Amino acid sequence: MTAADVYAADQLFATLDPTLRRIDVEDVGAVVLADTVGFIRHLPHDLVAAFKATLQETREATLLLHVIDAADNRLDENIHAVESVLEEIEADEIPVLLVMNKVDMLEDFIPRIDRDEDNKPVRVWVSAQTGDGIPLLLQALTERLSGEIAHVELRLPPNEGRLRSRFYQLQSIEREWLEEDGSIGLEVRMPMVDWRRLCKQEQQLPDYVI
Repeated sequence: MTAADVYAADQLFATLDPTLRRIDVEDVGAVVLADTVGFIRHLPHDLVAAFKATLQETREATLLLHVIDAADNRLDENIHAVESVLEEIEADEIPVLLVMNKVDMLEDFIPRIDRDEDNKPVRVWVSAQTGDGIPLLLQALTERLSGEIAHVELRLPPNEGRLRSRFYQLQSIEREWLEEDGSIGLEVRMPMVDWRRLCKQEQQLPDYVI
């Protein structure tokens, strides 16, 4: 997707460090893709510690692309193994888009996007080897990421300077103004997963939404 010359091999843990590459997604803007280490079932706790940096990228993602070998007869088992690890590292609440790879190894299979009852892309069938379906994956990314962004206006009381600072730390403030009563108006844009996490941490936050 990024035309990056990154080492790839059919070996267990061929790469241990996250690989970060930037792409521009239509109607969304600049997006950073983080290619993490592959997950295995029953990941030992000492390996969890060793892969801490890589797994941290997973926990902070806006959207997880779960790349799956669609030609593997252990398909369901492999999906469950990854879901178990995501739960173990507390990343199971992050939205997921399934990327069914290796359709070139399936007989007479045409790349496509599968959608849920709300017409949201949930699964994309592609071939990384031939490039078939990659445009569909980019289309799905556009739809999912544009729908996973929180765009909110808030009115914070003068004594909520700490909360205002948190938005600045998240680099999410697009506009700020001062109301006549001394309260602070903010227009913020941030990943929906970060907004939900912040609302959980700051339970009074929804009361400030205009």
